[in-house]
Amino acid sequence: MAKTKKEIKKVVLAYSGGLDTSIIIPWLKENYNNCEVVAVSGDVGQGTELDGLEEKAIATGASKLYIEDLTKEFIEDYVYPTLKAGAVYEEDYLLGTSFARPSIAKRIVEIAIAEGADAICHGCTGKGNDQVRFELAIKAFAPDMEIIAPWRTWELKSREEEIEYAEAHNIPLKINRETNYSKDKNLWHLSHEGLDLEDPANEPMYNKEGFLEMGVSPEMAPDEPTYITLSFEKGIPTKLDGVELDGPAMVAALNKVGGENGIGLADLVENRLVGMKSRGVYETPGGTILYHAHKVLETLCLDRDTQHYKELVAKKYAELVYYGQWFTPLREALDAFVDKTQETVTGEVKLKLYKGNIINAGTTSPYSLYDPEVATFDEDDVYDQNDSAGFINLFGLPIKVRAKLSQNWDK
Repeated sequence: MAKTKKEIKKVVLAYSGGLDTSIIIPWLKENYNNCEVVAVSGDVGQGTELDGLEEKAIATGASKLYIEDLTKEFIEDYVYPTLKAGAVYEEDYLLGTSFARPSIAKRIVEIAIAEGADAICHGCTGKGNDQVRFELAIKAFAPDMEIIAPWRTWELKSREEEIEYAEAHNIPLKINRETNYSKDKNLWHLSHEGLDLEDPANEPMYNKEGFLEMGVSPEMAPDEPTYITLSFEKGIPTKLDGVELDGPAMVAALNKVGGENGIGLADLVENRLVGMKSRGVYETPGGTILYHAHKVLETLCLDRDTQHYKELVAKKYAELVYYGQWFTPLREALDAFVDKTQETVTGEVKLKLYKGNIINAGTTSPYSLYDPEVATFDEDDVYDQNDSAGFINLFGLPIKVRAKLSQNWDK
């Protein structure tokens, strides 16, 4: 049974320090009988966004702030399985916000249980996907936990009113009315939404100072290409140019080289889980390189039927991640299938990065299924071209039979 406001004494808040969660702390105390608010921030690679967060949280009414380093777990336990699956939502979105949420939410639940909290609060809007992602994760680990979602109940109806509330409560903000893009940043990506981007007719201002944070626009990239070589073991990227790197270090290094070369910009209108269309601009330089390299290696190492079927699985996997269904039996089952397909996805992929483009420059694998002797246009002793005649006769038999019989259908 749901608890009344008076029964809620302690709330754990998913805290980013952005506009929404900055004003939620005083709002909770005003509306829930001066309840204790414990703030939790999951560090998934936001960088300087975490600077000064504890001081700000305490100053605005939180009793304490947990900053949990989840970066390695985020990349290796959430990003890499999705990469191995080849999961891309609606062909363009590399799921940067989507798979960060279950990692953060899981840790928030663990802290809420340890703190003896009566409720968990998040700052997601009632229009977005993140409310679903957070709440499904909470239900997976604390099914009876009360959930508070102020955006669905409070009197504030716009970001403009949120800014006014913050100003009235002397809450410092890093944004203003002119630069009030809605952004989400982690080690994998940076998203931009709102303001001029709400009209799909407007071109993103890639060259405007301060818009791009992870790289440059393609036209501002160097005039000379950059070559890199990625090594994979069973679908997992392990080395960059021969240097072994763990997950966070790999993504960070590729973000740098990719960003410098204008890689990984995506401008798309996507279908949100709640049904509406939303326009966003995404920066994913390192992730774009990893997805490209992984796919190239798979073309060499997977047989035709497995490769084609895996493409179907990838689409479903992407939907599960996007819809917040990470902690489900189906996702776990798909992981088992994907892991089996990755047993031979080992090798090296050389790429040329040039002004926003990723150009293949050579791929090798000890498990390559490419046989030059079979594929050659020159004379060979392993493929009898006469065999194809019988194959085509059998393969085309249904077409031939239908064509012959249909000649008499209208007579």
